Amino acid sequence: MVTRRQTDFLKLALAVCFNASQSTCGDVLYEKRHYEKAHWACFTVREDTYEQSICYGFMKLMRYICQQNSSGSYLGMTIPILTVIRTDENHSVLSRDVTVAYYLPTEYQAQPPLPSDTEISIEEWPATIVYTRSFTGATNEVTIINEISVMAEMLDSPATHVNDSFIVAGYTNPAAANRQNEIWFLERP
Repeated sequence: MVTRRQTDFLKLALAVCFNASQSTCGDVLYEKRHYEKAHWACFTVREDTYEQSICYGFMKLMRYICQQNSSGSYLGMTIPILTVIRTDENHSVLSRDVTVAYYLPTEYQAQPPLPSDTEISIEEWPATIVYTRSFTGATNEVTIINEISVMAEMLDSPATHVNDSFIVAGYTNPAAANRQNEIWFLERP
């Protein structure tokens, strides 16, 4: 069951989707979206694999969500959970440093509860335009590099979007067999 809190961020995204590129069959290849500035709880982790990093990072953030914060209250789950990843210059190797980010529900945006864990930071991300493409399945080093490559080929002017940082948005449990994900390219200012 999806709660109102879980859909807060999705409604924001869907309300501001202003361009979608479609194939000749009518399938959406990617969307261009505008996100307003927002507060995120973030934790940067460096484990041996991407999968280990996102699991460890998410568990850290779950403790923050589940009362280990200055309000002492359960904040509620929102989706997607984002992971900010970096690649080498050729976009063929992921950095081991991964930032896992949780969107704070609307009622906490003005005054985010502070984390009890000093390794978690509250960041205000600026308004951003992203180019996003959906994909299903596991997220690991191989699938992410492939998704980056596919998305770069689809964009009309990849040089205006592609740099060394990308975002993977996860909408379902990482252990789910048919996980729903997106790859996000940030538009350069």
